Amino acid sequence: MSVLAVISPAKNLDYQSTYPAVTATQPRLLNHAELLVERCRELSPQQLGSLMKISDKLAGLNAARFADWQLPFNQDNARPALFAFNGDVYAGLDAYQLSTNAIAYGQQHLRILSGLYGLLRPLDLMQPYRLEMGTKLDNERGKNLYEFWGELITDMLNRDCQESNSEVLVNLASNEYFSAVKTRQLNAKLVTPVFKDEKNGQYKVISFYAKKARGMMARFILNEKPKKVSDLQAFSAAGYQYSAAQSDDAQLVFTRPQQSA
Repeated sequence: MSVLAVISPAKNLDYQSTYPAVTATQPRLLNHAELLVERCRELSPQQLGSLMKISDKLAGLNAARFADWQLPFNQDNARPALFAFNGDVYAGLDAYQLSTNAIAYGQQHLRILSGLYGLLRPLDLMQPYRLEMGTKLDNERGKNLYEFWGELITDMLNRDCQESNSEVLVNLASNEYFSAVKTRQLNAKLVTPVFKDEKNGQYKVISFYAKKARGMMARFILNEKPKKVSDLQAFSAAGYQYSAAQSDDAQLVFTRPQQSA
């Protein structure tokens, strides 16, 4: 047995750094992504800016990205997702320092939720985009991306759990992204790690630290290859420790003392 983990994407992208030699794969829901790109191409930069609540400069950049998006994907016009996203989660994951073995394991046991691509494997190629899962983009399937993706993401997660022999799905994604998963239809035990930092004598989730910790937990899974939920309790990166007293069947809580400024 083993576990399958899901993480969120990042707004920031890196298409400049040299990444390791890997055998890239194609996103499996690319035909659906193409429909979303076509829909976004119908919007002006001003409409995209209003929809995404971003600056004129960013709206222009993303309108250009949708205009330039083209098939087929190859390593000249696209980049493996694991080395394309560049946010707090990915700082914790630190993909460039992963072994070849850990990356190969991740291809089977780590998934990235995406507003545009639905569900990505680490080595799936992607062209640059910005389309957050919570975006209220009306489309041929409904009024937002949750309605667009429907059960597609959940069905693919179930297939991936079966193929990777995973009985546990580890949710390391944000609420915005994990809301795209129909949890009642999952054929796996769902476990959500929660990372709390001490602040003024109280333990609470601090977004910046929690995002990085979710990336570190994903890295732990790729390196340690846990077989069951209890194996996750050994996670201790950056000073976090498992708190049995605060944990239950659905949540694994990890705490750490206040960090010096």
